[in-house]
Amino acid sequence: MAPEINYWAVILATLSSMIVGSVWYTPKVFGTYWMRLAKITPSGNAKDAIWPITITLIVSFITAWVLAGAVYISWDFYGGSFLVNALVTTIILWAGFTAARFITHDAFDGRPSGLTVLNIAHEFVTLVIMALIIGVWPA
Repeated sequence: MAPEINYWAVILATLSSMIVGSVWYTPKVFGTYWMRLAKITPSGNAKDAIWPITITLIVSFITAWVLAGAVYISWDFYGGSFLVNALVTTIILWAGFTAARFITHDAFDGRPSGLTVLNIAHEFVTLVIMALIIGVWPA
């Protein structure tokens, strides 16, 4: 069985992740705090952001695509509301994969716990918004 995927929802979910990241990491929200904890000094050259943004766009598409497939499989197995399946599946995957891996890697890397919390919270918000888009627009 191949999951049915609404690629328009995947594209919108991908774009939503770019919007969430742009707002989340702006200096007026958490950007200054993030740069201080991550020891990032902006170069001031906009060209330096092209490659990381390109990678983020590609990875966000992959994340949205995999999430849409996982949600479909969950819905097909459990039944019920597609939106509820999207949200529950997303939160479980976030906790089991994203948050758990961030915490493990950041502990070994010696990163400040505030940075870990900030980044996993960002991922939570990003994924929940992706789930809402995918969940209200099933295949």
